[in-house]
Formats: sequence, structure tokens, C-alpha cells
Amino acid sequence: MLSLRAPAPILFLLRRRRLLSISAPSPGRIGIGSSNSISIRFSFSFSTGEVKRGRISSAAAPADMATDSGSALRKLAPLEAILFDIDGTLCDSDPIHFSAFRELLQQIGFNDGVPITEEFYSANISGGHNDDLARSLFPDMDHQKAIQFMDDKEAFFRKLAPGQLKAVDGLHDLCRWIEGRNLKRAAVTNAPRANAELMLSLLGLTDFFPVLVIGSECDRAKPFPDPYLKALELIGASPDHTFVFEDSASGIRAGVAAGMPVVGLTTRNPGKALSDAGASLLINDFQDPKLLSVLEELKPVTENGQV
Repeated sequence: MLSLRAPAPILFLLRRRRLLSISAPSPGRIGIGSSNSISIRFSFSFSTGEVKRGRISSAAAPADMATDSGSALRKLAPLEAILFDIDGTLCDSDPIHFSAFRELLQQIGFNDGVPITEEFYSANISGGHNDDLARSLFPDMDHQKAIQFMDDKEAFFRKLAPGQLKAVDGLHDLCRWIEGRNLKRAAVTNAPRANAELMLSLLGLTDFFPVLVIGSECDRAKPFPDPYLKALELIGASPDHTFVFEDSASGIRAGVAAGMPVVGLTTRNPGKALSDAGASLLINDFQDPKLLSVLEELKPVTENGQV
């Protein structure tokens, strides 16, 4: 078997984590331990705006780590547009990507055949662009061979996705809220176009997004601002009245660099990493009461042009 050793910084991380158990992706966040603090769950309706107190949970919600109340978002009023990442934002796809990477990397003997952990995936792979990942994971491999590995991994993802891909909670309610207020929108992703189109199709959102921007089709992919700047141009929106939904530090840096506040979803990645990247607000999912509170204050422009 071909033995591919991970680059020095990555190899160090892997060696430290070899004693960790290797298992299928858990339903919780990647790389984050449990908490003993108390949180109160809420539910709300986009149609009524009603917030209801729910049951008490012993595990702290990831978004409780947020230190910003969303003040940067409130300055956007009247809201004109919302831009969405796809992987990990519209859908919880990271477990599928993790499974594909873990299996294929083990097959080629990456890190002497020791399977990667979820923590390693979150810190070194999640949100990255394939060209950058090919260089960082395989610095000593011919680049074209490394890119071929990434292409094979994406094909494996597309094979697994139809039976596993699910929308993030509250997504379709939010989409109806956006449509009802005639807000501009676009999907902006580092995923290959074939992946992005498949995910939007599986989620039933192909027609919802009039614009799909692919990072590799821009001069520079995320974490550079180019994909988000291109989306703003294509939908004719101002960054002064637009915000972004993202789930990765790389994507958040791209949105911030494009001049927009970013709402970070803690679907899989550590909340602290998202905050450190510049997220203005952290939410658990699209049913999070903090999101509804901010949207109510943004006063979107309606179909007749009135606020």
C-alpha cells in the first residue's frame, strides 16, 4: 500500500489524537466536547413571530458562545438580500464529507493508514477549497494526482448524498419568509458545481436561488471575498443591506472581507472558531430565536418597494 505521511503540522495533530476513538460522525458538533451548563430551548414561527419557551436541556447550545447580539446586522435595515453558503449551512453535509474523506484517505495510506478523526477534519479540511486542500494534505504528491484524489472524493460524496443529505432545521420556513418579502438571494460555495447543483436539487431549492456562485469559477475562492462580491454584482445588491449565512471560518472570513456581516451556524464547527473569524451572530439553526429577533428589526423592503 502507498504510504502517504501527513505534512508536519497535520501529522502532529494526528499523532496527538490517535488515542481518540474513531466512529461515524456524531449528531453533535465536530471537535467540541459536551458542556454541563444549563440552557433553555425555544421554538418560534416565521409566520407568527411567536417565541415559545421550551424544555430545559443540560447541554449548552453552541450559539450560547456568541458574544455579539447581532448589532452589526441591525444596521442593515432595510434588508435587501441574503447570501447563503451551501455545505453545512443549507444542509448538514459535513458528516457525509467526513465519511468520504476518512474512507478514501485510509485507502491510500494517509498517515500510515490511521483513520482521520472528526476533530482533524474540522480543523484541517472543513470549508476548504479543493485546490488548497490538495496542496495542504499532499504537499509531496504530484499536484494533478492530488487533484484527482479530490475529484474522486467528490464523486464519492455525490454517491452518498442522496440517501443522507438533510436540510438544516428551519431552512424551508426561512426560505418562505424570504420569498414573501421578495428579498434577493444567491448561493455561494466552494463546492464543485456538480456537488452544489445536486445539493440544491435534493433540498428542493434549485428554483429558489436565481444565482449560484462557485468559488473555483472566480479569480479566487473563499476565504477571499471574490465569490461573495460576484454574487452581490449578479443580484444587484448592496453590501450595506445584505448579510451572509456561513458555517465555516473560511466562509466567514470571505463574507467579512466582502464587507458584509455574517451569521455563523454552529452545525458542526466550533463556535469560538466562527466568532474568531468575524461572525456577527452565532445560531444553532434557522429556528434559533436570536435570528428571528434580528430579522424582525431589519424591516425588509416589500414587493411594492415599501419598508
